[in-house]
Formats: sequence, C-alpha cells, structure tokens
Amino acid sequence: MASTAPLCHFGWKAIDARLPGTEGRARSILDLAGPNGLVVAFICNHCPYVKAVIGRIVRDALELEAHGIGFVAINSNDATVYPEDSFDNMKRFAADHALPFPYLHDADQWVARAYGAVCTPDFFGFNKRMELQYRGRLDASRKEIGPADLRRDLFEAMVGIARTGKGPEEQHSAIGCSIKWKQDPSWLAQKR
Repeated sequence: MASTAPLCHFGWKAIDARLPGTEGRARSILDLAGPNGLVVAFICNHCPYVKAVIGRIVRDALELEAHGIGFVAINSNDATVYPEDSFDNMKRFAADHALPFPYLHDADQWVARAYGAVCTPDFFGFNKRMELQYRGRLDASRKEIGPADLRRDLFEAMVGIARTGKGPEEQHSAIGCSIKWKQDPSWLAQKR
C-alpha cells in the first residue's frame, strides 16, 4: 500500500542511534554526517518504489559527497512478515547495488518511529547543525523508472543546504510503500 510522507518540519533536530550495518559493524547515524549535512533515507529491499530509484539514490549519494553531504540508509521493515527485508537480504541488496553508503538495520523500529518515517523511500535532509531542512521526494518518478533529465529534487535541495544551510520552501512529499510495522508494540516498553 502506498503512503505519502508529510513535508518538512524545518529545524527539527536529527536523532542519533547506533545500528548494525550490512558491512559488518554498527554505525552511529550522526557520525555519518558530512561537514555540510546528512541525508537519512528510509528504504527497504522489496519495495517497487525503492527498486525503481535505487540507481539514482546511489548516484545522488556519490555526487552529494563532493558537496560535503553524508548519506545513510535505514531499513526498518518487519522482516518476520516481509522476509525479503531480512538483514541477510539487506547485505545482498547492498552488494547487488554497490551501495556507497552505510545500510543500517532498525530491527526494533525505534529509529523509524523517532524520525516519523512513513514510507520507503522517505528522505530527511539535515544541514551541518543537524537541523531538518528537507523532507521530500528523490524526484517525480514514483515507482516508474524516470527519464534521465528528471528534476533531482533531493539532490538540488541538499546542494542548496550545503551552500546556505537552508532548504527550499517548496518541497514535494515522498511517496512509497508504507513501512511494515511490527504488530507487537513491546519496543515502546523497552525504550522507556
């Protein structure tokens, strides 16, 4: 089922967490920031929206590095119900797509809930002070493979954030598959 993410809540501070990564070690989200900011992307392995744009996500992450923007992807889906999103399958997905950024596993879904992530892909763009300046789509392609000249919403916004510290006033919501939440909310009791 498709879900639409809300737009940017400017200035909201990035939340840190240490999560296991597909390359074999745990990583801190905020440690992955570049000198000019950070993109936190919620993705998964099975979503047709993610599959359609993963090549462009990789391209944009590589190009944003030159602008001092770090990039991290997080999978928060319930792998019990969606086994394609298991940690082992995340490792295969990362290798198959030569992900140039850490791909982290949010098994208890605490990070997705803390960020308010609702879909895959869902992009959060932070400036160098780790203040949210972009919450929107990669581009207008949705789950189709878009034309090569499609406007690069996330990339252009993050380049502007690297330069000025501010995101664009006009942003378009991300749309994708809903995050597959666990039915047992026991994670809440564990985090209190």
